[in-house]
Amino acid sequence: METTAHRARSPERAVRAVPGQQAAWLLMLPALLLLGVFFVTPYLYLLYVSFMTHTTGAPYRQEFTFDNYLETVRDPFNWRIIWQTLRFGFVTSLVTLVLSYPLAYHMTRASSRIKGLLMIMLLSPLLVGIVVRSYGWMILLADQGLINQAITGLGLGSVQLMYNETGVMIGLIHIYMPFMVLSLLGSLQAIDPDLERAARSLGAGTWQTLRRVTWPLSLPGVASGTVLVFVLTVSAYVIPSLLGGYRVLTLPLLVVQTVEELFNWPAGSAMAIVFFVITIAIVATYLKLMDRAMRGVA
Repeated sequence: METTAHRARSPERAVRAVPGQQAAWLLMLPALLLLGVFFVTPYLYLLYVSFMTHTTGAPYRQEFTFDNYLETVRDPFNWRIIWQTLRFGFVTSLVTLVLSYPLAYHMTRASSRIKGLLMIMLLSPLLVGIVVRSYGWMILLADQGLINQAITGLGLGSVQLMYNETGVMIGLIHIYMPFMVLSLLGSLQAIDPDLERAARSLGAGTWQTLRRVTWPLSLPGVASGTVLVFVLTVSAYVIPSLLGGYRVLTLPLLVVQTVEELFNWPAGSAMAIVFFVITIAIVATYLKLMDRAMRGVA
């Protein structure tokens, strides 16, 4: 009888839940509209332009063609730039993860005073624009910059740190590291400290506890942080252009050159769409693998 009554009340509960769901959708509507206007619409226009024909004297001629995509995928130079851009993304994500994990772990275990101080130091660079921070790194990494002056003062000779991959990587890692730390903090703070204490009480050392307890439980933060840093890196324009001086080409720089200097909007749009699809495929595959790893932990 109780079971029957419970089943009879279930549709009622479902009906009563509908207004709440509608209210949730209404609350999400402004964000969805912003997403549609500032993200979906530009990409749809980009997709449209990528199928148009290049012409002189105008951004494009309204004549449908696949030639832009064929030229993009057939040119070995484009693939070399795509791989270089992806390599920057992979390396930056890995290095920021290695540097950020100990800092995030220490912040979760530190006292409130130390944690607050570290949080201020972590977030304060975000108050300054990327352009300003990039110019700051240009001052430090220049041939006559502070770092080279210190190296020369030690009698080690001058080191080329600007307008090469080294300078670009330094800038990318420094500027995007706070995003990795913040992503890791959420997962590490959610781990119950009693789990680590239980592992140590059973004879596990610090390294074993970190490898078998803390690291697996922090995988959600690792996944979100690496994806965020990877996407920001492969789409970066200011840092490679200033610290690389157009001697270190990435795909965003190549797209801008194609559109602004060659005035070939369709070709630039096709490059952007191809790279967008490649990036989405890499991120989706990575998240699927991380989801399997997290299910194994659960």
